[in-house]
Amino acid sequence: MEQSKGRRVILFPLPFQGHINPMLELANILHSKGFSIAILHTNFNSLNPSTRNPNFTYHSIPVDLTETEVSFKDFTVLLSILNAKCVEPFRECLSGLLSDDVNLENPIACLISDPLFNFTRSVAESFKLPRIVLRTGGAASFAVYAAFPLLKEKGYLPISDSRLEEPVTELSPIKLKDLPMMPNCDPEDFYQLITNMTNEPKSSHGLIFNTFEDLEGQALATIRQEYYPNIPIFSLGPFHKCGPTTSSSSTSLQSQDQSCISWLNTQAPKSVAYVSFGSAARIDHAQFLEIAWGLANSGQPFLWVVRPGLVQQSELHDQALPNGFLEALNERAHIVKWAPQKEVLAHPAVGAFWTHCGWNSTLESICEGVPMICTPYFSDQMVDARFVSDVWKVGLQLEHGIERGEVERTIRRLMVEKEGEEIKERALKLMEKANLSLKEGGSSYQSLDDLVNHILSL
Repeated sequence: MEQSKGRRVILFPLPFQGHINPMLELANILHSKGFSIAILHTNFNSLNPSTRNPNFTYHSIPVDLTETEVSFKDFTVLLSILNAKCVEPFRECLSGLLSDDVNLENPIACLISDPLFNFTRSVAESFKLPRIVLRTGGAASFAVYAAFPLLKEKGYLPISDSRLEEPVTELSPIKLKDLPMMPNCDPEDFYQLITNMTNEPKSSHGLIFNTFEDLEGQALATIRQEYYPNIPIFSLGPFHKCGPTTSSSSTSLQSQDQSCISWLNTQAPKSVAYVSFGSAARIDHAQFLEIAWGLANSGQPFLWVVRPGLVQQSELHDQALPNGFLEALNERAHIVKWAPQKEVLAHPAVGAFWTHCGWNSTLESICEGVPMICTPYFSDQMVDARFVSDVWKVGLQLEHGIERGEVERTIRRLMVEKEGEEIKERALKLMEKANLSLKEGGSSYQSLDDLVNHILSL
């Protein structure tokens, strides 16, 4: 790939953990193919300087958000504020980067941005800079998003509480309760957000997914044929297995507690239930206690991530747990504020992952052959969970809320009983398919070559 040496690619992630991770992993992959990398980032949720890749250049986009704006619980409102306030700082930054190109032999090849940052389209077009879109979620959930106009026309939207268990026949095996939604958001505002996001690729020079054909081939085919027949679509995931090996802390906005690895080293193979609901989910105190007692009563050792802000009205797990709870478990439990998740899932002691089914977590679990317990909270997590339980059949979903008896039974079904053995076998087969996709001749390997050649042709 000598021809790509020196060609620069600008990447601009949405400033939330689940969007930053894959964007920076893609940056690593492109750098390994000879491209120079410039990362743009907002000063809202700014990247930690100590974890930045020394091979990249970083450019901060100043966004003047008030405390009230930062604390908005309505994601659609916060996103619309970011889209409005980033325009001019982004234009200035891009202008500076492009003016640096005048005396360079290999100028900037393209911008790669998140489709939720829709302001990047008009600015990039004004500079005649090609723009490629990276969708950081899965292809199946994106196909569901793209079908929203059809779902609205057919009367599925807005969703009625009395019809939650009904199937969406056009999107089997999706049920109405699996359709993406956001808490604290006006349904019409969310619908508009989705419409904007799914329109963005149509005016782009390509669409990238962090997935692989053996996992989401059907959804990718639907996206290519029905929604975006005129743009190239690249499926070159799993990103975190595709690029050069880097520190697992390199993309995290939170400080990771390595003590959990030492604790895992003392546990038996495949015995530990790892529990983490990602960086944004929130639960009430009653749910927290049901989770705690369900884990305790399962009899399995467990590693539980209880980050500040997970439990409403409680910043610290030791304030929320019953007195003497951890002591009574006698080293069978380990609780941290944040864990090095890729390292945890790759650890031989981990036998199950109780997850919110964010796409990064889902893909990381699949890549290590770890079966999942699914408790989705919002957005595309519900679609991911349905595919984990009903399509790939590599996990079980807690369908009817969180209750300690159901938690205990589900953990035992997955980790102790015969049903769990069959799920583990399927998980290991899917892991093998992920590995094969990245090897020479594999679908992701080929798609990466296609992406590199496409960028060089722009």
